[in-house]
Amino acid sequence: MALIPQSASMRGHLAMLIFSAIVAGSFSFGSMIANKIDPVAMNAVRFMIAGTAIGLLAAMGPGLKRAYFAAPWRFVLLGAMFALYFVFMFEGLKTAPPVSTAAVFTLTPVMSGLFGWVLLRQRTTGRMWVALTLGAIGALWVIFRADIGALLAFDIGRGEAIYFVGCVSHAAFTPLLAKLSRGEPALVFNFGVMAAMVLMLTAYGAPAIAETDWAAFTVKDWSILIYIALFASALTFLLLRYSSHQLPSAKVMAYTYLVPTWVICWEMILGNGLPQPMMLIGIGLTVAALYLLLKDEEAARPLRPAHP
Repeated sequence: MALIPQSASMRGHLAMLIFSAIVAGSFSFGSMIANKIDPVAMNAVRFMIAGTAIGLLAAMGPGLKRAYFAAPWRFVLLGAMFALYFVFMFEGLKTAPPVSTAAVFTLTPVMSGLFGWVLLRQRTTGRMWVALTLGAIGALWVIFRADIGALLAFDIGRGEAIYFVGCVSHAAFTPLLAKLSRGEPALVFNFGVMAAMVLMLTAYGAPAIAETDWAAFTVKDWSILIYIALFASALTFLLLRYSSHQLPSAKVMAYTYLVPTWVICWEMILGNGLPQPMMLIGIGLTVAALYLLLKDEEAARPLRPAHP
């Protein structure tokens, strides 16, 4: 076990490093099946699998006590917002490259900071805003594919635009999660949100689920779906929860900016090549934002990132 760091903080960093790599994989792998299945049907099945795993862990841990599910409207609201994010993510992946959608994802901390101020009056230091702005500029550079003309004309791709709407929902979800929590165990609360998501997605997407030719799914397709459900959903939640107890929120949030870099690595591994060289400038800016956010921060406790 020599590869596991002895320091609790280093274990937290290792967990977030794994977290960001797994989240990045959901963009690359998700794009491979995005055009094969309706996004509502896919996410309904995905969260049936992930919700079952989280529910079993919650039952074996703190228990699924009735008192934990008071005011069920909270789970419905949060579940609807998170469902919107994931459906729009996979709708966007039908046409947008994985690297571009990952760059859109890095805009979430900036929007979360704004929603956090509005909903929770949560303050962020000047240096933190510099880091978030730097990351946002890098993200926009990638989103507009390093084309100044497209940036000035705000010529954004359809897939990126769709996913951005989902990211707005994701950004609002994060502070609302803190605002609506009543001290329930994290596993139980997460299960409640996932259960609400499954009910809504199943009800709304029943025709799409019934029309999907599940028998035509290949082993590769099912493997990707299992990866997205168990790794990119259930496991990343556990990694995020562990790291949040070992690291300041600012350092946890910082790993959001590493996702586009990991997506490039996944794309190389999958044989999809590299993005155009000029786009790497934007990736470099997001890595610079990561460095600034990883520096010690005492005055601010920004919002933690949520995951796809």
